[in-house]
Order: sequence, then structure tokens, then C-alpha cells
Amino acid sequence: MNKEELLSLGLTEEQAEKVLAEITELQKSLKERDKQLEELKKASGDNAELQKQITALQQQNAEQAKAHKAELAQLKLDNAIDNALTAAGAKNLKAVRALLDMEKLQMGEDGKLQGWPEQLEALQKSDGYLFAEAQQPTFRGFQPAASSDGVPAGQVDTSKMNYEELCAYMQQNPGVELK
Repeated sequence: MNKEELLSLGLTEEQAEKVLAEITELQKSLKERDKQLEELKKASGDNAELQKQITALQQQNAEQAKAHKAELAQLKLDNAIDNALTAAGAKNLKAVRALLDMEKLQMGEDGKLQGWPEQLEALQKSDGYLFAEAQQPTFRGFQPAASSDGVPAGQVDTSKMNYEELCAYMQQNPGVELK
């Protein structure tokens, strides 16, 4: 609206100017509100975008945490299997591992390997050559009180010792009388 239209409606010049001033003020207020609405739209649009990014990052972090947990569990299982194979006397860990049914081996909540005794027993029966035989320690050289040639226990027949054995015996038993 302009001043002439207002005058044609029967308003005085003073009233027309007040109405125009009021219209101008309302238009400024409307523009300001439109501007605020646009800013809110932009902010809410960015907010939605940020929410999407946050959700995507949270999902990615959860997946990475799950993968890390699985890796850690697998590492614990592998170490437990290697320790068990070593304790069982496996000659070649890689070769014995290849024969294991890994799906049947799991870490129990108590930290022990589940399914291990059955598999170890089966492997030792079928492929025993992959394991070192449990051997009693063998002693070389002189063994006191193990003589069966008529020499009383506690006395040693030094006549059957070689020079090195005799020296070692003399060093361990200073003051012993040789016969």
C-alpha cells in the first residue's frame, strides 16, 4: 500500500503516514522473523546432519570394539593352545595345530581351554610321533648307591670309574678314602 491509496480510503495525511510507518515496521519485523526461521532451518538441517554423523560414528565405534574383542579372544585362545601344545610335548606346534579341530576348542569362563583333553588324547593316539615321549631323566656316569656289583650301599667302586668321573667324585667328596 502507498500513501495515495490510504488517502483514497478516507484517512488523513497524518493517519496515512502512521499506517505506512506501521506497515514498514511490520515488514521489517516479518523480514527479521523470516531470517530467523531460515537460520533455524539451517541449524536444524545441520543438526540432523550432525546427528547422522554421530550415529554413524557410534556404530563404527561399536563395530570396532566388537572386532577388537573378537581379536583379543582369538589371541587368548591361540596362546592357550600354544601353551597346551608345549606342555604336551608337541615337537612342531604348527603341524599339530593343523590337525586340531579349532571349532571344538574354546576358552572357558575360568580361563581354561575347553575341549582340549579329548583332542590331545585323540592326536596322541593317531599321530603320536608329533609328540615327544615323556622320558625319565637319564644319568650318565657314576650313580651312587645304584651299584649292583656287590659293593655295599654308601661305598663306591672307584675302580670302574674313568678319570673324569673319578675327579668329579673326589671333588664332591673331599676326604674320601679310595680302595
